[in-house]
Amino acid sequence: MTKLPKLAVYIVLTVVIFTVYNRPCLAFDDGDFQFWTTANASVGINEDWKCTFEQEFKFGDDAGELYYSHSDLGFVYQGMADWLDLGFNYRQVFGRKGSKYDWKQENRPHLNFTIKGKLFDLNVSNRSRFEFRDIESRDDHWRYRNKSTVKLPLELTGLKLKPYVADEIFVALNDDNVNQNRLYAGFSFDVLENMIGEVYYVWATGRTDDGWIDVNALGTRLKFSF
Repeated sequence: MTKLPKLAVYIVLTVVIFTVYNRPCLAFDDGDFQFWTTANASVGINEDWKCTFEQEFKFGDDAGELYYSHSDLGFVYQGMADWLDLGFNYRQVFGRKGSKYDWKQENRPHLNFTIKGKLFDLNVSNRSRFEFRDIESRDDHWRYRNKSTVKLPLELTGLKLKPYVADEIFVALNDDNVNQNRLYAGFSFDVLENMIGEVYYVWATGRTDDGWIDVNALGTRLKFSF
């Protein structure tokens, strides 16, 4: 069996294991198990600029119901400094709370500042994102997101899995409250010369009218670079 089919088998087995062992405590609210899948591509324009596109889908209710998708187009400027990326993006979002609810559209332009470098042989980055959220049937508002990522200097197994951890906080700027947090743990691996895969677990918590609830999600990501 070649490396690529082996990799596909490992990913499928991981999805099955997470689904089976999380099933007894699942619901579409507090403690829901979900599946998130993302694909993104970046195309170099010149030495300083690149264009990015991302498509994401999220499945809730025991990972059996599509409730969220977004398409994101952006431009990243890398010419200011080696340790700083500036991103200018527009994201169109469609989401709903469940099958009994209507889909809502959101227009979300956002500005990103990403600081990156090394710390004690660790690859670290910190991204600050400012979003303007134009949501159907809701008041417009601004939100700030901060995501810190640490990539460990390891390559595990014959597939050279590269582990990482990350944490992201969400702050609604209209009331200055932290209303979401996401804690990630996962690994990346080379699939092809210009394709990188990721498998990760995320524990997401969010503030609601009834208090804080949490979600356990298994995620996959494919990154293409040209």
